[in-house]
Amino acid sequence: MREGRLTTLIGEKLAKVGEEFVFLGMARECEDCKLRSTCMSLEEGRRYRIEAVKDDIRHDCHLHDGGVCVVRVVEPPIPVAIEARKAFEGSKIVFEPPECDESECEQYELCHPLGLKRGDKCTILQTLESLPDVCAKGLSLKLVEVRR
Repeated sequence: MREGRLTTLIGEKLAKVGEEFVFLGMARECEDCKLRSTCMSLEEGRRYRIEAVKDDIRHDCHLHDGGVCVVRVVEPPIPVAIEARKAFEGSKIVFEPPECDESECEQYELCHPLGLKRGDKCTILQTLESLPDVCAKGLSLKLVEVRR
């Protein structure tokens, strides 16, 4: 788990406190940029929430119209559906999404949330609700909020 806040750059038009995004990695246009190490300080495939925007610092960018600005981000808690028998507040789990190809299932995105990867060690922060028994795998699911 990455504790604390990270500093990075984001498009000026996207830089709003509270906004969340998934870092998708480096674009081809970034390979020769002098600011690449600051922009690429995030982990690919992870979800981040903007906590603060430094309005006084702007940099030109080949990708973002209006340039980029400095932001402070954190990894937010992530809602995820897990087997009800494992859903206890405060417990530590290793995230293992179900082996399921049912992308049309109502719970698919909750069982395979953006920002979590197989094998991530997480803490269950809170149990949110039981989910209807519509799981294609026949699992009894609970919605919980976790943090890596």
